[in-house]
Amino acid sequence: MKPRLFTPGPTPVPEETLLELAKPVTYHRSSEAKAILGEVTEDLKYVFQTAQPVFTLTCSGTGGMEAAVSNTLAAGEKAILCTAGRWGERWRGVLKAFAANIVAVEVPYGQAVTPEMLENALKANPDAKVVFSTLSETSTGVGHDLEGYGKVVAKADSLLAVDGISGVGAMECRMDAWGLDIVVTGSQKALMMPPGLAFISLSEKAWKKVDATPVRSFYLDIRRYKKSLAESDTPFTPGNTLIKAQRASLKRIRAEGIENLWARHNRIAAACRAGVQAMGLKLFAERPNSALTVIKVPEGVDGSGTLKTLEKKYGYKWADGQDAMKGQIWRLSHMGYTDAFDVLGALSALELVLSEAGFKLEVGAGVAAFQKTYAAGK
Repeated sequence: MKPRLFTPGPTPVPEETLLELAKPVTYHRSSEAKAILGEVTEDLKYVFQTAQPVFTLTCSGTGGMEAAVSNTLAAGEKAILCTAGRWGERWRGVLKAFAANIVAVEVPYGQAVTPEMLENALKANPDAKVVFSTLSETSTGVGHDLEGYGKVVAKADSLLAVDGISGVGAMECRMDAWGLDIVVTGSQKALMMPPGLAFISLSEKAWKKVDATPVRSFYLDIRRYKKSLAESDTPFTPGNTLIKAQRASLKRIRAEGIENLWARHNRIAAACRAGVQAMGLKLFAERPNSALTVIKVPEGVDGSGTLKTLEKKYGYKWADGQDAMKGQIWRLSHMGYTDAFDVLGALSALELVLSEAGFKLEVGAGVAAFQKTYAAGK
């Protein structure tokens, strides 16, 4: 049976990118490797929508998050944490590890932290050094108003750090125009790659704070990456085969155009939400994003069992809820190398599995609603 991957990371990888990974390994300090890193850096600047350098780290996205914390906070300095799910909690874990003084702005799963909430927290904590936020909260399907956050933080002395790991490339995100000071993402989400690379960019304002912060990490000392990138190099051995493959996926993004890419994700997401609701199901996120759709498991349905049947019988791999949400929600990714017909098939398979399990729905209603909404979104 053909496997069909719909988890919010890792995500499907284009054929031309996979073929790059099949080529012989080359020397990572060669002139060719430096030229490739230079190309990747420029294309990442386009994806991030920034004039600032974007640094390539050989680690997961969490490594990029740790770099954001360790380079901008001294022990005991205050940080405001906007958390609405598991990945906001990932920020909390990193902040605790680096002995930050955490002020949490927290909402229940499924809800979003609003700019107004952040503004109130900043007014109450004017000594906060960094605000940590999440663009796409994949544990709940919530998308945060980072443009609104940027306007709020611009009035303060704080920095605005963004976990864009599952959002950058799938959702509109304009680092410079929105006043985002630190943006982190990973290779295995909307950037259409296997796991293994993280990317981070810092504003001029952020660099001033970095320069004033004691060194707290060796491998993730971003100053080392800045110095090396001046010569199109990295301070430590990079995943150069991954970087070469990432170049292929970034060229695909360049060819489509970043605004067209955002529009495509928005269109598919809107159609998916319409299809889900036409099946008599409910969305989990109050402010849904375009990277994935998260569905409440209806009463009387075995949430985890349904996903197992989807995979075993039809080859569709969706994601279950995490931690306390396991069995309560279904997470359907539509980011990166995923098109409308892929998602249409995923919804069709869910209709079949639910119908076969005795759930009352009109088979085809979700598919029809998806098609109508997608067609209207031209």
